[in-house]
Amino acid sequence: MTLGEILSGVSVAQAIPAEAAAAQVSGVAYDSRKVAPGFLFFAFPGKHVDGGAFAAQAFERGALAVVSESPRPAGVGGEWIQVEHGRRALATAARNFFGKPDERIAITGITGTNGKTTTAFLLDAILRGAGHTTALAGTIEYRLAGRVTTAVNTTPESLELFRMFSELIAAGGRHATMEVSSHALALGRVYGIRFHTAVFTNLTRDHLDFHHTMEEYFAAKCILFEGAGATPPLYSVINQDDACGRRIEAARGTTRLSYGIGAGADARAENVRSGFDGLHFEIVLGSERFPIVSPLPGRMNVYNILAAWCAGHTLGLSPEQLASGIAACRAVPGRFERVDEGQPFLVVVDYAHTDDALRNVIAVARGLEPKCVITLFGCGGDRDRAKRPMMGEAAAELSDFVVLTSDNPRSEDPLAIINDALQGLWRHDTPHVEEPDREKAIRIALAKAEPGDIVILAGKGHETYQIMKDRTLAFDDREVARKVLRGLGYGAEKQ
Repeated sequence: MTLGEILSGVSVAQAIPAEAAAAQVSGVAYDSRKVAPGFLFFAFPGKHVDGGAFAAQAFERGALAVVSESPRPAGVGGEWIQVEHGRRALATAARNFFGKPDERIAITGITGTNGKTTTAFLLDAILRGAGHTTALAGTIEYRLAGRVTTAVNTTPESLELFRMFSELIAAGGRHATMEVSSHALALGRVYGIRFHTAVFTNLTRDHLDFHHTMEEYFAAKCILFEGAGATPPLYSVINQDDACGRRIEAARGTTRLSYGIGAGADARAENVRSGFDGLHFEIVLGSERFPIVSPLPGRMNVYNILAAWCAGHTLGLSPEQLASGIAACRAVPGRFERVDEGQPFLVVVDYAHTDDALRNVIAVARGLEPKCVITLFGCGGDRDRAKRPMMGEAAAELSDFVVLTSDNPRSEDPLAIINDALQGLWRHDTPHVEEPDREKAIRIALAKAEPGDIVILAGKGHETYQIMKDRTLAFDDREVARKVLRGLGYGAEKQ
């Protein structure tokens, strides 16, 4: 494919010379280390280093041309193509390079603050259960035709996405499910992708260190339903019980399907029963009722199941296929994930890192009628400080005992982060302790537990690391909890 064909549809500052436009491109990259002879290199402005600084290295490695929002740096030769928006240009180029694979598959994009990962896992389980070869991109992992790799971003860059779609087609698949973060929407990582179905879960306070206001955050989410640079999705699946969801209108050519527990939704959950064995309820759509059984517990998973069921419905799956796939999705890593070493109390690890998510996960625990709920949580450093007291209040409001610790402190002082959260925790009289060392804090929480209690280790979920100021440590709440429980005399080390 020629340079001109790959950049077709990209707004450039100056016309590309005919000779350069006719040159054959062998690959596309935005990491100069991955450039090979004949590649087109995209140089993005970064937080600390402008991608243009790597242009010389890209040319040394044989790049055919460099594409950038910035003008050519002094002393850098080679073909330089200045564009209006770098990531949109990359998305358009990647789409062209891989032959517009999004036109040949059904892509479902899921956005919202909470529930994206579980909804995506559920829908992928439904599709695979129905016999489809699938792709999945999300916070925990990327899957492609059964191959699993660790996720780098919740939503990969457009180049990786279009490569994934192309490889899915080569493997005989026609269905892709992806979490679509507000960052990806705002930055243009999903620009130009044709979505079959767009799903909205909910909107609560998060990422205001990036978006600055809730309205800006909401506006970023809405980009998915407007088309994100492509035609709007064929279907939008919207949480009718969420105030922001009710504000999302269907674009021209989009069929809107709402879901919820309250009145007014197209697909409603009724006769909900939740227990240790999971959920039993009915989905009512029009005059029909569809029984649902899921091993996932709690009201929050009613919404996740509704969202996945509706998305599957828009893809033409039968009620039997939908119910079977939901029943087969037994657990999602780091989402109310149980840690069992034979102890007489329940230990769960959950990714909850907003006040709303924390309330939801504690409410699930309360619904299981424990004697006592012990909640351990922390707040991330270098992120929205204003949500820290809100998380402290959420934990104190619903728990019997709180252990306040560190999450990923990054460049901040862990004690300063804890102090921010304490401002909300002090609004209630809930007994609590503060321990910045997360492993020691987990030991305190588990040692406190008695038979019939539930211990929630919140904030990190599936993460296997802890980001400190000067290093990243290997740290997995699940593994640490198992080690501590064994040290307390349970499990493998029990005598």
